[in-house]
Amino acid sequence: MEFGTTPEDERFRWEVKAWLEGNLGGRPSRRDWERVLGAAGWIGLGWGESGYGNRVASLTQQVVWAEEYARANAPARSGHIGENLLAPTLLAHGSEEQKSRFLPPIARGTELWCQGYSEPGAGSDLAAVRTKAERTADGTYRVTGQKIWTSLAHEADWCFVLARTDTAATRHHGLTFLLLPMDQPGRIEVRPIRQLTGTSDFNEVFFEGAVARAEHVVGGAGGGWRVAMSLLGYERGVSTLAQQIGFEEELGGVLRNAVESGVVRDPVVRDQLVRQWAELRTLRWNALRTLGGDPDSGSSSVAKLLWARWHRRLGELALLVRGVGGGAGPGSWSPSAPYELDADQHLFLFSRADTIYGGSDEIQRTIIAERVLGLPREPK
Repeated sequence: MEFGTTPEDERFRWEVKAWLEGNLGGRPSRRDWERVLGAAGWIGLGWGESGYGNRVASLTQQVVWAEEYARANAPARSGHIGENLLAPTLLAHGSEEQKSRFLPPIARGTELWCQGYSEPGAGSDLAAVRTKAERTADGTYRVTGQKIWTSLAHEADWCFVLARTDTAATRHHGLTFLLLPMDQPGRIEVRPIRQLTGTSDFNEVFFEGAVARAEHVVGGAGGGWRVAMSLLGYERGVSTLAQQIGFEEELGGVLRNAVESGVVRDPVVRDQLVRQWAELRTLRWNALRTLGGDPDSGSSSVAKLLWARWHRRLGELALLVRGVGGGAGPGSWSPSAPYELDADQHLFLFSRADTIYGGSDEIQRTIIAERVLGLPREPK
């Protein structure tokens, strides 16, 4: 299965390439880059005719944009959580007031978001959330609890939080999806988490009576589980194809190392390289096959299960090709001078988490069993 484009799509491709070539010089900060993207209308291509400041693009053009962006080695996006997760969720479940308030700043790149889902003891088992949101006499909610592994919380202006508003309810009942501002000194504390790679993209977030307004509840009080599960379906889609461009470049680097060192002559290594190449092609075909499908169908869990294990194996293969001297040593670390890792070492260390974050492999298999195969639900 090859991805077919029309002449109009190819004209769009050249427009994308020309714009990226003309705007990537100087490497602005991630926040400034979001504003550059927003001013040119490149944020929200998949929102359709929403009228909230985004450029309208077909599904094939969205794929073209994502792939050309990855090929240009453009800056990592700090606005993708708002654009690709929250915005589609608001379009599906939000009120008109919520859409009008939050979508235009996302489209302009002026407000950044983070996701308040995982907690200690409630990561893959999201229904075990214990963060509480209590309704007060003035109609607001006061949020108290802890979230963890919160990507880019240290940069975000807003957070969408899954919290328990009915303490008598259990599991996925009594949860509410709230939008709250991060600029609440004394009520929200963000602590960076140092990773194996020496970087700190993830954070712990502590809420001590943080305020969320009643009109910023999405899907109604107690309707948070339905909204939260819908959002997770948007987490994978067109962006998966861009991710695969990055995978292709990483695989190419491993292959070059194998050829230059002569390790490629080893039949075992050669077999593993070919398998990685073939499986990456399969990942692309699967992603194309499921584009535009129902986010609740379970297909996104199939994709996550496949690419996470593939990427972890690639990290292991990268160090196998490097040999004894390729391992990542302990080194020294400080906030101003993180570990100095080369590409292969970073790939190996970071990919260890691929089968855990975003829903562990075990959780993905349960979703596939119940939603795709129709097997009996797991006992609770």
